[in-house]
Amino acid sequence: MLTMIGKRLLFAIPSLIGVVIVTFLLTRALPGDPAAYFAGPAATKEAVEQIRKKLGFDKPLIEQFFRYTNDLAHGDFGTSLTTGQPVAAELRSRLPASAELTLLGLLVSIVIAIPLGVLAATRPGSWIDHLCRVTTTAGVSLPVFFTGLVLVYVFYFRLGWSPAPLGRLDVFYSTPPTVTGFFLIDTLIARDFEAFRSALNQLILPAVTLAIFSLAPIARMTRASMLAVLASDFVRTARASGLSPGKVIVTYAFRNAMLPVITTLSMVFSFLLGANVLVEKVFAWPGIGSYAVEALIASDFAPVQGFVLTMAVMYVLLNLIIDILYGVIDPRVRLEG
Repeated sequence: MLTMIGKRLLFAIPSLIGVVIVTFLLTRALPGDPAAYFAGPAATKEAVEQIRKKLGFDKPLIEQFFRYTNDLAHGDFGTSLTTGQPVAAELRSRLPASAELTLLGLLVSIVIAIPLGVLAATRPGSWIDHLCRVTTTAGVSLPVFFTGLVLVYVFYFRLGWSPAPLGRLDVFYSTPPTVTGFFLIDTLIARDFEAFRSALNQLILPAVTLAIFSLAPIARMTRASMLAVLASDFVRTARASGLSPGKVIVTYAFRNAMLPVITTLSMVFSFLLGANVLVEKVFAWPGIGSYAVEALIASDFAPVQGFVLTMAVMYVLLNLIIDILYGVIDPRVRLEG
């Protein structure tokens, strides 16, 4: 297992190097001049050139790249021109908000999608099978930002059941002492149950928005994988041996059907990292997605580069976790690694 983990980490290094190069080149190719943006519309050409020189944009592209990679090697992601703060510190403070939202959305979708897919596979043609198909079709068809806007309109504007989508906590509650950065956990550690309820209420709609988006592929893959396994020879043998239907499904079929589902979970999580950007803007969520969008609008290169690199590292770590889960579920993976 350790050998497999080492190989995966070694193979991830070229990918991260490629992400750094591509991100650097793409940000430089974007339209707009950061120096002109921050100098203002009334600035003279000399003032713009002075700002460009101060930012180092007057240097050759290759020199800018080596300077950027040297800073990365020392853990320096640069400084945001819009906020004046180090990008690494901004990402570190905002990452827990994005992680809490994404993980809760994924957890909600897993809790709903996997049982729904299993029930649909064990009862083909039933009402729950049709419900699974309708739900997955709706989840694939609806854009994530549209789903969020509809939920806000219905549950906040029309029914008044949800609080105003203005961040992680209601304005009447103070931020809990930072332990994990996850407000649901930190409020419980601080025994501030009113703040916990406020944090949970603020999380429900954005998490459900992400869950609807990610529920469809998980449920469809679970149903398809379970149908394939239930039609296999070893399941028919287990049934012929007199085992109970529940034991056949849980012990034999479900475990063997989980490998493709886990692969789907890794892809869904990567999709959620992208969809999280739109959800954060809809719900005014102070995560790294909204931070990157604001920086992109302002042609602020450093936060965008830091955001993309952070997403790449998270994706590499996610794939490593998936490989470890493969080894737990199927010992043959450990032997091959």
